[in-house]
Order: sequence, then structure tokens, then C-alpha cells
Amino acid sequence: MTERRAILSGSTFEEQIGYARAVVDGDRVHVSGTTGFDYTTMTISDDVVEQAEQCLRNIGAALAEAGCTFADVVRVRYLLPDREDFEPCWPVLRRRFGDVRPAATMLVCGLADPRMRIEIEVSARRRAPLHGGAASDHSVAPVDIRSAAAGPPGGRVSG
Repeated sequence: MTERRAILSGSTFEEQIGYARAVVDGDRVHVSGTTGFDYTTMTISDDVVEQAEQCLRNIGAALAEAGCTFADVVRVRYLLPDREDFEPCWPVLRRRFGDVRPAATMLVCGLADPRMRIEIEVSARRRAPLHGGAASDHSVAPVDIRSAAAGPPGGRVSG
């Protein structure tokens, strides 16, 4: 039977609303939308970049509890009430995801609390241990699909 385990961060929202910070389901890890609250103090900065940094600290803790790192992230979603707040966060996001290159989406939408300026959700795939307990390497070289979309040279497709 596939392992299914909830990971709780201690956020009061998890108890009040009835969800987990993350769910491990076999080799998949689904981290709930995570805001910039510091869950130990239940405080949040007014600065969107500081909120993004705290989101990533919160997500990193959930991933670690699940046996993952940011290198295992395959999908990320950014939710912001104000699209103008996204670009200032890019350097922080690039530090975590620049080498990983997960699939990503940014949505402009309302968030649950007006103090929240960014929410980040990720999905990851846990590395399967090899013989001897070491984790396998999921790293894959990026492929630029812009040239692939044009088709093969000469426009011919065989097959």
C-alpha cells in the first residue's frame, strides 16, 4: 500500500481550516499554498520580498520533513493579489528554483488575509533510495523547446 502521510507546520490555519502543510503520497509530495507567516510567532512582514523568503523557509521545512529538498520540486505556483509585486520577488525565487527549473504558473488572485502579498505552492517527487541508501539523482538538463517547436531541419517529420 502506498504511504500517505500529513505534515503539519503548527500554523493555526491548518487547525482552523482543516488541512495539512504538506501531504506525502508515495513518491509525491504536495505542499499546500504557503504564505509568508512565521508560524512560530504567527507574524507576517509587510514587505513582499520578505514574505517570499519566509514562504520558501516554510516550504523548505515541509520538504525536509517529507525527505525532499528544493531540488526535488517539479511544479510551483505563485499566487499574488497584485501582479506588480511579482517581479521584485524574482531574485529570491531564482535562488531556490533557478537550477531546478520546475514547471511554474503565476496567478493574480485574492488571498485569505489582506496582509498576505504572496502565496507559493509546490509539488515535488521524492528520490528513491538506491542500494545502500543513497538517493538517486533526478537532475535533468534543461531542453530549449523553442527550436524543437519549429520541427526538424527541412520541415520533414519521419515516422
